Amino acid sequence: MNDIAAAIKAICEEKGLSYDAVLTTIESALAAAYRKDYGKKNQNIVVKFDPEVGKSKVFDIKEVVEDMPEEEESDEDAKEEKDAKEESKEKKKDKKEDDKKKDKKKEEKKDEKKLLSAEAGEDEEEERKFNPKTEMQISDAKLIKKTAKIGDEIKTKLEVPEEYGRMAAQTAKQVIIQRLREAEREMIFNDFKEKEHEVISGVVQRREGKVVLIDLGKSVGILTSEEQIYGEQYQSGDRIKIFVKEVNLKPKGPEILLSRTTDEILKKVFYLEIPEISNGLIELKRVAREAGFRSKVAVWSDSDNVDPIGSCVGQRGARIQTIINELGGEKVDIIQYDEDDVKFISNALSPAKITNIELNEEEKKAVVSVSGDQLSLAIGKGGQNASLAAKLTGWKIDITEIKEEVKDDNKKEKESEEKKEEKDDKKDKKDDKKKKDKNADKEEKTDKKSDKKKEKDEKKKEDKKEKKKNKKNKTDKKTDKEEKKKKKEEKDPSASSPQSDSGQAEEKKDKKEKKS
Repeated sequence: MNDIAAAIKAICEEKGLSYDAVLTTIESALAAAYRKDYGKKNQNIVVKFDPEVGKSKVFDIKEVVEDMPEEEESDEDAKEEKDAKEESKEKKKDKKEDDKKKDKKKEEKKDEKKLLSAEAGEDEEEERKFNPKTEMQISDAKLIKKTAKIGDEIKTKLEVPEEYGRMAAQTAKQVIIQRLREAEREMIFNDFKEKEHEVISGVVQRREGKVVLIDLGKSVGILTSEEQIYGEQYQSGDRIKIFVKEVNLKPKGPEILLSRTTDEILKKVFYLEIPEISNGLIELKRVAREAGFRSKVAVWSDSDNVDPIGSCVGQRGARIQTIINELGGEKVDIIQYDEDDVKFISNALSPAKITNIELNEEEKKAVVSVSGDQLSLAIGKGGQNASLAAKLTGWKIDITEIKEEVKDDNKKEKESEEKKEEKDDKKDKKDDKKKKDKNADKEEKTDKKSDKKKEKDEKKKEDKKEKKKNKKNKTDKKTDKEEKKKKKEEKDPSASSPQSDSGQAEEKKDKKEKKS
């Protein structure tokens, strides 16, 4: 590969330009260098350069036109050359001047040129003149080429010089640098012009006063104070999502104006964080936003198996929390969308509880009636809740408190309900008393029965005690008799036999008594 071709490819990779764009800049630079050293007054120089071989071909290209009177170009060309020299001197002197003045002057010149061109166009319609630099009359063209027709191009090949002078090389260098910058600016402008009104991500570069500069990769965007979220801090190195509001081409390059306060950022974050929305299961119907404070989002789903609000909130609020963090702590209310305007307005005014809604479809106006304790919730802090609900629904919303008559009716209803409750309480008390009396009678009867049982048990216990005492007395008597008998036997052994018989008889009697 030739060194020139390698250098062209390196420039293309570095600047992100196309190969053809760099090649055309080189060809225009060579044409300027040729015109500087070897060119003539009425030549339209075009150079074709082959980077692989490193050689060029020079042509004088003219368009064939009808025979017409020539333009008086001598004086105009001289004036143009003088103006160019004067402008070059002025540029060197006025480098320290502000860019704003230059822009204003350029704009004024452009306007003047447009006016002049419009006037010239009118004159051309009346009478068109011949330009020998870019055009050739058909009579002259037929001398060179017999088959020439109007509209054809006559290419005249010129001699290619072996080398160029120092000044020609310097002009070629300046042309290449200038054209490359212009091509780079146009490429960046076209890239970001395609991304206009879209959400992109960027890195905070630095702060200059109230303006924050955002690095977008190929260029730097401007985030003005009006387009910043109130209270949000932008530290260098933070990656944020921004909305490309406008792209303009200025002399210094493309000017990219960014925003953080639009509704599109909120929509884009929902599409990125909630897969059900990106898949199409849940539809993001409407969005209303006050940047930095609060937003309301209306969601809807076809399928009964999908909960649109629950899927947006996520498990333990994980999904909605990431969205809030992305928006710098902005509160987000997720609302169920409904085709019925009454239900949709009542949902949009949540968390307030609505008692009644009257719609005027001609004026697109809704009168919402709310109880006294719900009025502050419905209006919100600084009218925020009501204004967001109006933006979301597209209806003018007037919030009114319920009238006194309605309150009186409610009081009467409450009083009647209280009276009914009192009557019911009295009935319940009477029933409770009757039940208590019945229970008391039952308890008395049971107590009497239990007392009788106790008395019987006590009598039985006393009878048993008396029997035990009698048995003891009998046994004591027997022991006394036996002792007496023993004493007698010891004294009179002869009398033991009859006495023993009598003792046996007594024992038998005692046994019979015990059995009985």
